[in-house]
Amino acid sequence: MIKLLIKLYQISIAVIILIAGVTFERTGLIELLSDPYEYPVIMELFFQHLYMVAISMTFAVIIGITAGIVLTRKRFRRYAGICMYIIGLGQTIPSLAVLALAMSFLGIGTKPAIFALTIYSILPIARNTLAGITAVPPELIDAGKGMGMPPLKILMEVELPNAMKVILTGFRVALIINIGTAALAYVIGAGGLGDLIFTGISLMQTDKLLAGAIPVTLLALFADFLSELLGIVLISKGLRLSE
Repeated sequence: MIKLLIKLYQISIAVIILIAGVTFERTGLIELLSDPYEYPVIMELFFQHLYMVAISMTFAVIIGITAGIVLTRKRFRRYAGICMYIIGLGQTIPSLAVLALAMSFLGIGTKPAIFALTIYSILPIARNTLAGITAVPPELIDAGKGMGMPPLKILMEVELPNAMKVILTGFRVALIINIGTAALAYVIGAGGLGDLIFTGISLMQTDKLLAGAIPVTLLALFADFLSELLGIVLISKGLRLSE
């Protein structure tokens, strides 16, 4: 039975690849990608997209994890609800509206796009950091205190390692949302793969639309795979085996 399922899986992959190849050929995507003048432009837009995602996610991770940690400390715990509400306002506003607001005081280009993407990505990371650390069993923290560990060492060696799985889940959600939303940065002059997508829609050119949409999809899938690898590296082996 297992061999039959493996065979069906292999056949399905082969059929999908065949259909995709025929579709790409008929839509002119292969010709577009092989054009020596178009290919450098597509790669430049791809790296613009990657740059916006990388910079905004770096800021979002720093701000989100810091906010989540601070709000789990005893003196700030009472403010966790209101602070999460304020941080969450960025995601209650539609992504295009966030980009428009950022453009209104930062102008057009990459800066407002990175700012808007950062605002849009903070909430999942901050919320999951708060939830993960809060869910750490009190016995573990008491054991650390009993061993004479200072608060910072308890945070780094007890709380964060035990909360890492939940934190990485928030990171994965934020990263995938960021990659998809970055395509909209084209509307404020920031470039990226959204340039190809919106140009393809406007001119009804399927090849350009696919040349922008497929890399965004593959980038999101790669980001999901990267999150899995980070889980293997950052989550302790003992916690992974206990699951």
